[in-house]
Amino acid sequence: MSIEALAKISRYYGSNPDYVIAGGGNTSFKDQDTLCIKGSGMALADAVPAAFVRMDRKALAAIWDKTYPAESDAREKAVLADLLAARKAGEEQKRPSVETMLHDLLPFKYVVHLHPALVNGLTCSKQGKAAMERIFAEEAIWIPSTNPGYILSLKVKKALDGYTAKHGKPAAIIFLQNHGVFAAADSVAGIKDIYRDIMQRLEKNSKRQPDFSNESRKAPAEFAPVLAELAKGKNVRGYTAFLCNTEIAGLVKDRASFRPVSSAFTPDHIVYAGSDPLFTEAKTPGALRDAWKSHVDKTGRPPKIAAIQGLGVFGLGAAEKAANLALELFRDAVKVAVYSESFGGPRFMSQDQIDFINNWEVEAFRSRISS
Repeated sequence: MSIEALAKISRYYGSNPDYVIAGGGNTSFKDQDTLCIKGSGMALADAVPAAFVRMDRKALAAIWDKTYPAESDAREKAVLADLLAARKAGEEQKRPSVETMLHDLLPFKYVVHLHPALVNGLTCSKQGKAAMERIFAEEAIWIPSTNPGYILSLKVKKALDGYTAKHGKPAAIIFLQNHGVFAAADSVAGIKDIYRDIMQRLEKNSKRQPDFSNESRKAPAEFAPVLAELAKGKNVRGYTAFLCNTEIAGLVKDRASFRPVSSAFTPDHIVYAGSDPLFTEAKTPGALRDAWKSHVDKTGRPPKIAAIQGLGVFGLGAAEKAANLALELFRDAVKVAVYSESFGGPRFMSQDQIDFINNWEVEAFRSRISS
């Protein structure tokens, strides 16, 4: 089994921020009996053979024959229990990616699922499906926005079965609305060819690139201490990270300008940067405190991103890594918003999908492990 090749291609994409940020994305390799898949919360950039979880493919296949509760929390808990039970002996301390079943469905040795901003400019746009059909014709499948987990895997299974019945061969590319893309092949070279082609086609169809010139990370002195205090956890100091550049300066001109990045594009953005960024016109620390309180009262949670009109954007967290990750994912959201302009403009996740991610144990686990 080429677990070494799997680790190598995971690091190849995981170390490139054009493809992967934080703990996003997952990879797998399979033979007839065993699926090796990235462990939940593991960064692809740090992938080593021992970090992958070996899964029994017969046990995974048996999950499709089961009937699960209709209620989402009960269903996902039951599916997770069966997923954990499908781990092979010796893997009990590892937790497989929630998308394990989806990886197992694809009849190729290698599967690489990534969330490039360029791809999500398409998947998180108002005209994404039509643009995908125009650019990729029938070479790919489009999956409408769906809560991750069992329901997403079930929807992909039906789409794959339909594609195979129509074309006489399995699909190797799957675009997931408000999520990312899956590429599958029987070799590492095949995976690289697919991703190279995807990126080249999307670059050709993109009207402009994000303008990250004139970048500054020097935080406004009057606001950083206040936000650090507001962002602190229980008995833990708060941390901030600041960013402004030409693109962000345009977004923080006023509340209307901020609208293209005012909500969540993908689950990754929710996990690391939150679903409800704070935008405020506050000019004083006191006004900032008032805006923070009003925002928390409205959303029920403290923001991980605070954008201050005319100044820039802060990433916030109870740890330095968490604050930097929040800012990094916001920067990614800016790129997605810019690329989406080529396909009808930005399309955020629906509120019920945002609520699902905010309350899903799987993503809470991933956030704890990664940050």
